[in-house]
Amino acid sequence: MAIEITYRRTKRLSMRIVKNGDVHVSAPIGTPRDRVLQFVSDNKEWIAQARKSTYERQKQQFDFFHQLPLQTREQCDEAANRLLAIVKPLCTRYAKLMGVHPSGYVIKTMTSRWGRCNVRTGEIAFSVYLLLLPEWCIEHVVVHELAHLIEANHGPRFHALMDRYFPRWREARRETRRLSRAAIAADDDETDDD
Repeated sequence: MAIEITYRRTKRLSMRIVKNGDVHVSAPIGTPRDRVLQFVSDNKEWIAQARKSTYERQKQQFDFFHQLPLQTREQCDEAANRLLAIVKPLCTRYAKLMGVHPSGYVIKTMTSRWGRCNVRTGEIAFSVYLLLLPEWCIEHVVVHELAHLIEANHGPRFHALMDRYFPRWREARRETRRLSRAAIAADDDETDDD
């Protein structure tokens, strides 16, 4: 276990456990190294529990994503074609409804997100792992990414677009998270010096 210390303009010590199990500490500028190391030592139990949680989350991610066999080029191509057969008609339907014009679609083996919209080029990428979700959850991701062609961020205007074009989006997001058991966009464990 490595400990990485970063000095910042902050008022208190904080630390988080990153995916590889290392400890990253943020300390106010000028904090003596001994004080930082004491903070780490005082939180050994928390560190052990957080590292265990990180390992368990990684195992859940591994188990979830490995339900889809992608070991060979043929498996990858077949999965990409299956997903395109689902998302292309959805994209066509919703793009027309929303008045947007994506420049193209790509399928990637993304494990950190379900989709990505490049608002500059108009290209939308979908994670092949969407195949592990029910079609209505895939539909939610399609509408979500197309909405980014209208509104780049996730503010109130974006949520209004989602409410208009896919009213069940909150339910779909909850179901997606439940099925993936936090496999996508899992947060690091973090603690502060209060």
